[in-house]
Amino acid sequence: MSDATQARSGSVDLRRDGQAAVEWVARYLEGMRDLPVRAQVEPGAVRAALPAAPPERAEPFADVLRDLDEVIVPGTTHWNHPRFFAYFSITGSEPGILAELLSAAFNVNAMLWRTGPAATELEELACDWLRQLLGLAEGWHGHIEDTASTSTLAGLAAARELRPGGGVLCSEHAHSSVDKAAKLLGIGVRKVAVDDEFRLRPDALAGALEAEEVAAVVATVGTTSTTSVDPVPAVADLCAEHGAWLHVDAAYAGSAMVCEELRWAFEGVERADSLVVNPHKWLFTPVDCSVLFTRRPEALRDAFSLLPEYLRTNVEDVTNLMDYGPALGRRFRALKLWTVIRCYGREGLQALHREHLLLARLFASWIEAEPGWEVAAPVPFSVVCFRREGTDEENEALMERVNASGEVYLSHTRLGDRLVLRLAVGNARTTEEDVALAWEVLRREAAA
Repeated sequence: MSDATQARSGSVDLRRDGQAAVEWVARYLEGMRDLPVRAQVEPGAVRAALPAAPPERAEPFADVLRDLDEVIVPGTTHWNHPRFFAYFSITGSEPGILAELLSAAFNVNAMLWRTGPAATELEELACDWLRQLLGLAEGWHGHIEDTASTSTLAGLAAARELRPGGGVLCSEHAHSSVDKAAKLLGIGVRKVAVDDEFRLRPDALAGALEAEEVAAVVATVGTTSTTSVDPVPAVADLCAEHGAWLHVDAAYAGSAMVCEELRWAFEGVERADSLVVNPHKWLFTPVDCSVLFTRRPEALRDAFSLLPEYLRTNVEDVTNLMDYGPALGRRFRALKLWTVIRCYGREGLQALHREHLLLARLFASWIEAEPGWEVAAPVPFSVVCFRREGTDEENEALMERVNASGEVYLSHTRLGDRLVLRLAVGNARTTEEDVALAWEVLRREAAA
């Protein structure tokens, strides 16, 4: 047997080692609550625990699993932990995890329809399933990017193509991806003031649109700091009046539109030119999976379509996904979104979202009932902004003590001139007991 024949599969026996890997994943998920949420290592510790040079000879897969247990798990902040309440809590669900395995086995590059017919058409289907689940009308074109940063970049690139030289307007609470996209595109950003519920003010937007040439306005459904909802109908009116592209960032809250009672937040979104929703944030799909919808796919094609000779084919009237965003190479991300939707169904997705809303409101009620604590912003979805009576430094120190305990993980933001803490519910495995423990740890560390 040649050296190449021996090397084709590395040292792995797929059936034996694959079973061991799945068993490892199952044990990891089952034992998650026993792990500290935030990594308890010092900078450089993970690298120092592993060899500095690659191995000369093949190592058994069992050694990889051993190092996961001994080095990687202790050095990981566990985003899949049910008590990860920082940023926007996320879930790598069991259906999504298995679908990632299958996607890696296919290992396709769906840049052209021809290079990935099933991947291309499944992406079109999965995005249309998502459109239906969210209550969007027919006619929206959807495709998958890695993250909302790339989806926002694509939307704003289309806007710049239509109105070169125009800038971007967004609220002071818009996500930083808007600034990054504008920086990459070489266009300016102007921040618009918000009201006392942290929503973009239409009167301030109107003044900004009168004052300068604008290519695009970004409205947010579920802002990063507070999950506030900008007044999209009023913003859409102003965009129509001034000929500006309307991009709606619903990366976090968009998934919650599977619940009909929450669709008040999507009022006016049907008039947007582009809309981003991240299934990897609150639709239990493993990172990365960001869906960019648009009513004007031709504008995206104008911004991104580029066909060198080596990519030309004689296949006509098909979708080539490379034409709708900055990336040429495209993973088979649709497989995990399609699998998650199938394995939860509309009812399962709704049940989890409603549970998360109840847990967030329950936590907010405990804060409101406790002397010396306050809820610092409205709670329209599953994020609670709060603080304890005292200085910013005292609240930040409280958060650091809570996070250092490893029992829960919180994040913070700044509203006006005050630092506030954030608790975000969004993991499919989070229970009332997990939220209650977060409150218990907060009170314990505050008393200490």
